Amino acid sequence: MPPVPPPGSQQRFTTLDRAQRVRFRRAVTLMLMTLVLPGSAQLVSGRRRVGRIALWTWLTLLVVGVLAVVVSYVWNGVAFWAGTNTALLQALRLGLMALAVGWAYLFVDAWRLGQPLTLQRQHRLAVVGVNGFLCFSVAGALLFGAHVVGVQRDFMITMFGNGSAVDASHGRYNVLLMGGDSGAGRWGLRPDSMTVASIDAETGKTVLISLPRNMQNFPFAEGSVMDQQFPDGFDEEGMYLNGLATWALDHAELFKGSKNPGVDATVQGVEGITGLDINYWAMVNLEGFKDLVDAVGGVELNVRQPIPVGLPHEKTFHYIEPGVRTLGGHDTLWFARAREGSDDYSRMARQKCVMSAMLHQVSPQVALRNFEEIAGASSAMVSTDVPRGEVDRFVDLALKARSQKIATLSLVPPMINTANPDIELVHAKVAAAIARAEGRKPEAPAGTVEAAPEPAAEAPAGGDADSGGESAAPEDGGTSTPPAPTTPEAPPAVTGGSLGSLSTGYAANQSEDLGAVC
Repeated sequence: MPPVPPPGSQQRFTTLDRAQRVRFRRAVTLMLMTLVLPGSAQLVSGRRRVGRIALWTWLTLLVVGVLAVVVSYVWNGVAFWAGTNTALLQALRLGLMALAVGWAYLFVDAWRLGQPLTLQRQHRLAVVGVNGFLCFSVAGALLFGAHVVGVQRDFMITMFGNGSAVDASHGRYNVLLMGGDSGAGRWGLRPDSMTVASIDAETGKTVLISLPRNMQNFPFAEGSVMDQQFPDGFDEEGMYLNGLATWALDHAELFKGSKNPGVDATVQGVEGITGLDINYWAMVNLEGFKDLVDAVGGVELNVRQPIPVGLPHEKTFHYIEPGVRTLGGHDTLWFARAREGSDDYSRMARQKCVMSAMLHQVSPQVALRNFEEIAGASSAMVSTDVPRGEVDRFVDLALKARSQKIATLSLVPPMINTANPDIELVHAKVAAAIARAEGRKPEAPAGTVEAAPEPAAEAPAGGDADSGGESAAPEDGGTSTPPAPTTPEAPPAVTGGSLGSLSTGYAANQSEDLGAVC
């Protein structure tokens, strides 16, 4: 029969096991206290000085963080300012790195205070695993946050300059958006597309004014370098609006001190055509644009006709089939630029639809989720003179614009003769589009008389003017003449993937609600 344990030995083993479990629970508790309230483990274990410093630091950061969230929720501009201030971003980055190191030290110290050498082997291994998991998780999260802040800071420094801010012109910011091809010697040359985003400085209400690249015989901003060279307008043989950049680079000596003579000349031409003062400009690398679309997970577009992607001799050549499609960067770029079966003006309409989709579909949540990819793509995609100090303002205006209709105006046929534009008419159309966007009645051009409204058609005797012309039933019980059958309206024309045609104009090129016609 098995030996009988001496009296009291069973009680002694039970007491030792209980003491081991108590020490193990204490060690784990100290680490969890460090996770929830850094410094509290040191306070209860006698290291009061270290504990007080850590605890007050944590409580201070917690209060500051809560206040920052509350203030940013009430005043969005504070968050946008904080996210674009490079000095603050650098301080935040260094602070997160220091916090990661300090918190990791507290975890290691809490492990030491738990007296791991007094624990049983399985308990000691468990404590090491728990402490390592907590330490690396917290420190890793903080270091990743520091990395994201560093990416944002580098993005701000790379993309935006230190130039001085420009006041809004008549209550609006006018930003010239240009799209150009990338490649050796081609950055910024002969912009493929030009659009002025005229943004209300208070409401964010936006009007997109597109200019055709083949416009000729147009004036320049009065007193500008180009106005001095072409006082009678840009009548250079065989050159168009998109050739201003090339001309200026060939005559760079005229633009003394300018870093971007090609852009300066284009801005002066756009100001002369539209009558608007351009506050800032941005040049978009269209090849890099596809990386941005991929970074946000694609964009949803209404494809009205098959759109070719690539060239017929390429192995990857295919068509984007009609329907509502979510397109990646490569296909989105071809949707905006494909020429087969299109004219320049239907392409302009598709490009505006892409701009509208990007504005309304890229939410702040998507931007945060794909922040690093978006920052990398944007840095390679955009060159601009918007100063860093103004970025928070434009972010705020962009968020306001997302909830509003975008108005659009394109200075194209049949409204405008691009070979010999009526500049007074152009100025009137631009002013009218902006007035409507601001809720004002457009002013009639000087010398014009408003046409009298046509008299309303009289209703038939005994009938109602709102009844569609159908007369009331005669009193003698006879039957009335039935209305003539109506012919169903023909579906709207679609040309080059855009609603409309060259002769009648494209809906997306002139609309009070761009999203509705796309």
